[in-house]
Parts: sequence; structure tokens; C-alpha cells
Amino acid sequence: MKKILLVSFFVILSLLGLYYAKISLTLVCIGIIAAFIGTLAGGGGLITLPAMMLVGIPIQTSIATNKFSTGISALSSIFYLLYHKELHLKAILNYIAIAGIGGVGGALLAVSLSEQTMNFTACILLIFALVVTLKNKAWTDTVNHTEHTMSSLWQPFFIAMYDGGFGPGSSTFSILYYLRCQHTYIKAVQLTRALLFGSCTGAFIVFYQTGFIQWHYAIAMALGSIIGSQLGLLVLPRIPIKVAKLLLPVIISLLIIQMLWKMKII
Repeated sequence: MKKILLVSFFVILSLLGLYYAKISLTLVCIGIIAAFIGTLAGGGGLITLPAMMLVGIPIQTSIATNKFSTGISALSSIFYLLYHKELHLKAILNYIAIAGIGGVGGALLAVSLSEQTMNFTACILLIFALVVTLKNKAWTDTVNHTEHTMSSLWQPFFIAMYDGGFGPGSSTFSILYYLRCQHTYIKAVQLTRALLFGSCTGAFIVFYQTGFIQWHYAIAMALGSIIGSQLGLLVLPRIPIKVAKLLLPVIISLLIIQMLWKMKII
């Protein structure tokens, strides 16, 4: 009951913001759908970036807007999880800090690389992720009681760096990483929200300096993303492990197709 009340609060708050700011309902809907899917399996960028471009928003502004909305969405998820004691602040501070540094590095790298190079890199990484997902036998329903010990932060750092500079598939990479660390699917999704908050915050600082952020777009997407992420967290415990195993490779496959299409290979 508390979870439903908390989600309702976020929804009402977002709708009030939408009404008073007279923000595009289209962008709010895009944010809801992308955040809902992105929370459960990653791949929100598969929806967000093409959709924003279709409504006439330039690619640079779309990327900057996506970082802001995803960061706000992830922050609302962290509040939700901390409130219900499903995450502990001490357990995620290191992830947030290292992801923030990675996000800054990724955004700085992105401004120096061509979009074609980023697309090629993303495609290779996604194909690797698909292979890992299909061969991964480490999915578990049992709780990992060693979640607070982090022997290595280099993988979260590079995931955050990729997310800060580009994005599509980063949530999926993060979920896979935590699954390989013997976390449950639910815990992997929860920790991914913390990682994304750090990477998006770091990247947004860089993109904000470029002047590409337009606040009426960013606020609309953020409102939708808050609603979508809260709905995703509410549904998360009810998703059977078999559905989760199917959802991840489907999302990764769609991302690969999108990358190949952008590179004009298909």
C-alpha cells in the first residue's frame, strides 16, 4: 500500500508540473514509456532519442535532454528504494561517485568522437552483451548477502563512461554486470538506477556547458521519466524470472538493429 501511495504522489506531482508549465504532453508520454521499459531491462534510449528527433528536436539537444530526464528519473527511483529500505545509502554511494566521474569522462569523450565511431563502438558492445546474456547462467532468485563488498569498480566506471558519452544499452550492460556479481534480477535493476543517476549527473554537467539543454524539453521528459520509472519499480517484483530472461535479449537485439540502421548497414 505504501508503494502505491508513493507512486501516486510522484504521478500527481508530475501532472501538476505539467499543468502549470504547459509542457508538451507528447514528450511526457515518450518519457513514461522509455523510463518504464528502461527501468525493467534497459534500452530506454531506443525509444527516447528517435522519438525526440521525430518531433523535431536536434540530436545534440536530444542527448542532453535524455541525460537530464534519466538522471531525474533515477534519483526518484533512489528515493523510492531508500524509503522502502530496499537499498542502503552506504551501499550505493561508491557506485554513484564512480559513475559520476565516468559520466563526465564519457561526455568529454563524446564531443571529440564522431557519431559514426560511437555507433560502431555501441554495436560491438551490444553484440558482446547479447552473447553474454544468452550464455549467462548466473540468474538467481536468492539474495546476495555480500552486496556491500565491491572488489572492483572498473566495470561500473566504463559502463558509466559509455552512458555519459552515448547511452543506448547502458542500463542493460549494468543489469548484466550486477547479475554476474550474483545479485538477483530485482537487485540488479535497483543498483542500476543508482549507477545511472551518477553517470547522467556527470554527463549533464558537461552537456549543460555546451548550451544544448532546453529546459521546456528537459522538464517534460523528466516528468514522464519519473512516472515511468516509478511504475517500473512497482511492477518489478511481479515479473517472473523467465520473463526477465526473455526481455533482456529482446531489448539488446532491438538496440543492435537500431545501431546497424544508423550506420546504414541495414
